[in-house]
Amino acid sequence: MLTSVDADLLRVLADPLRLRIVTLLAHETLCTTHLVDETGARQTNLSNHLKVLREAGLVDAEPCGRFTYYRLRPEALGTLAGSLAELASTARKTADGQVRRACS
Repeated sequence: MLTSVDADLLRVLADPLRLRIVTLLAHETLCTTHLVDETGARQTNLSNHLKVLREAGLVDAEPCGRFTYYRLRPEALGTLAGSLAELASTARKTADGQVRRACS
């Protein structure tokens, strides 16, 4: 069953730039400069999106000198993926005709 936390994460990931950031961070830890280069977004816009991702628990920040590196927290996505997998399993049963409410 999807929880309010799952719904919040889905809202956060619904933004195309945030989803792009998450996709990039799934492959490697990147600093803001790298993310600006990869996305073409302005640094201030990117920083705002990274703040939303951090507050949602999807991304961790690691200061390194004058740069800040960001990495994805896979456990946060794993929890959401588990909820969606459970929902898909339930939907398969419904699609197979195993669950049907009687009409009155």
